[in-house]
Amino acid sequence: MNARSMLTEQPAKAPHAHSSTWAADLLRAQIASGELLPGTKLSEQALAESLGLSRNTLRESFTLLDSELIITRIPNRGVFVASPDADDVREIYAVRRTIEPACLAWGPNVDLGALSAIIATARKAYAANDVARMADANQEFHKQLVLTSGSLLLQELMGRVLARMRLVFHAMSDAPDFHSHYVEQNATLVELLAAGQRQEAAQTLRGYLDMAEAELLRHLAVSDPE
Repeated sequence: MNARSMLTEQPAKAPHAHSSTWAADLLRAQIASGELLPGTKLSEQALAESLGLSRNTLRESFTLLDSELIITRIPNRGVFVASPDADDVREIYAVRRTIEPACLAWGPNVDLGALSAIIATARKAYAANDVARMADANQEFHKQLVLTSGSLLLQELMGRVLARMRLVFHAMSDAPDFHSHYVEQNATLVELLAAGQRQEAAQTLRGYLDMAEAELLRHLAVSDPE
């Protein structure tokens, strides 16, 4: 599915105010959900028409997303969804190791019911060998962890991080086991939270993120030895 056909399913008209931010949020959400893949070309004319925006306003949206390293502008070629490299992976995990364990340790709004429901979804996806649903559940789980902070700013930052993570996950499409061994590790985090062992959960998550980063970097090194 191309960028234009997906976006025609969204609200047909942009809000009058802050339209560039609205469009950036919409595109970011499409990337975070895996509907816009790395390397997808974003047609300025088609998107402007689909969203009911001027091309100047859409360019402002692109500027926002470019600053977040979610899209890439290539002179004389156009605008593309970014394809993260090893340096991007290191940056993403540096942010995640700072935010997510802190939310586990001290976030005031832990919702064990929501986290448990995500685990149940992930286990069903695992049983069905549905890698896409496992990836979706993993993204939702980490989004829910940051919701415990009660901070809109942290949630906004995590939205950007998750969009970039989705692009990284695409690089693992030929390694379906990547998501499967995180299903039960997420479940372990919920068990620790339920037992009131929040510091232990935070420490466990830090180790989990270290392991995930290392696995991603190994895979990227093999895929692109240059």
